[in-house]
Amino acid sequence: MAMMFATIAFSIDAMLPALPDIARELTPEEPTRAPLIMTAFVLGMGLGTFFAGPLSDALGRRSVMLCGATLYIAASAVAWASSSFEVVLAARIVQGIGAAGPRVVSIAVIRDLYAGREMAKIVSIVMMIFTLVPGFAPTLGYLIMLEYGWRGIFAAFIVFSVITVLWLGLRLPETLAPENRRPLRPRLMISAVGEMFAHPIVRLSIIVQTLCMSILFTVLMMIQPVYEHIYDKQDTFHFWFGGIALVSAIASFLNAMLVVRLGMRRLITMALAVQIVLSLTVILHEGAQGMTAFAIFALWQAYVFFQAGLTIGNLNAIAMEPMGHIAGMAASVIGAVSTVLAAAIASPIGLLFDGTIRPLVGAVFVLAFLAFIVMRYMGRVEARLPAE
Repeated sequence: MAMMFATIAFSIDAMLPALPDIARELTPEEPTRAPLIMTAFVLGMGLGTFFAGPLSDALGRRSVMLCGATLYIAASAVAWASSSFEVVLAARIVQGIGAAGPRVVSIAVIRDLYAGREMAKIVSIVMMIFTLVPGFAPTLGYLIMLEYGWRGIFAAFIVFSVITVLWLGLRLPETLAPENRRPLRPRLMISAVGEMFAHPIVRLSIIVQTLCMSILFTVLMMIQPVYEHIYDKQDTFHFWFGGIALVSAIASFLNAMLVVRLGMRRLITMALAVQIVLSLTVILHEGAQGMTAFAIFALWQAYVFFQAGLTIGNLNAIAMEPMGHIAGMAASVIGAVSTVLAAAIASPIGLLFDGTIRPLVGAVFVLAFLAFIVMRYMGRVEARLPAE
């Protein structure tokens, strides 16, 4: 389960060191397009998330996971063989759709097999491994690229997924009995989506989650060019990114301690307020060349990842709370809508890199400010709702 869950992080973070080589080979006339490799995958993942859960309820867990992994492997092979940037982008979208199957359904499999504390134990192990992947994935991608070029990273994706599929096929039986399956009914799906977006708290939390994920995706798109062109740390980028990602992973543990005391909405609002202050400080202290001291920028980057750990999970919980009667559908819709919209927002922002940190830090400031305003408004809306 952890390997299937980690496919997402591996597929995103391992590509970061390869962006300069991809730009030189596939899009030398417009090198700023290379980071679209990141958001194309995220866009596909968001689209796949919408269908993976309901399909697994109707067809069974194994078939959806195996079909998703097969699609992921096929798309990786197309990207590996292609010499067209547009084809690679299309393959990355399909790769993301395929990865959504194992990622979403793995949680359903755990729920089929375990409940209560045993389920919490398994999920904790899965999440622990998942948070470690961003720490070593860029370094692994860099080492593969040194030996086999950027195409070797796509070959590594194939090997990783083949191992996962073989292990799944040999060790995991079908966990959803035929009598427990629910037919795929588009009318019920549309009705559930309408109910979700009619609820003001759910609607507002999806907006904030979209903005917070946009912050994360924008940083993932622009961080490698910043390290290469501004701070001249291209050769050590994977070490810095991995180390910062590992340190930021403690946000999940801190969130677990603080959320009971402060509440989800208050904690999210505070995290966004700190992000606004830090981003504004970096903007005001950048030098004439559009850069600030590397130590300050690295701390700012660490807090961006840290803020994601304090906000995205809590926002998902806020949106899910009124939707317990349609939890499976709600989880798919919330994940799909917020991910697709965040990718759509981050993609054009990522193309604005101009050799300075201003587009990156400025975009994060604006997105965090908008999210903060919506969270404040959510508090007033919540106060007007009748107690349940």
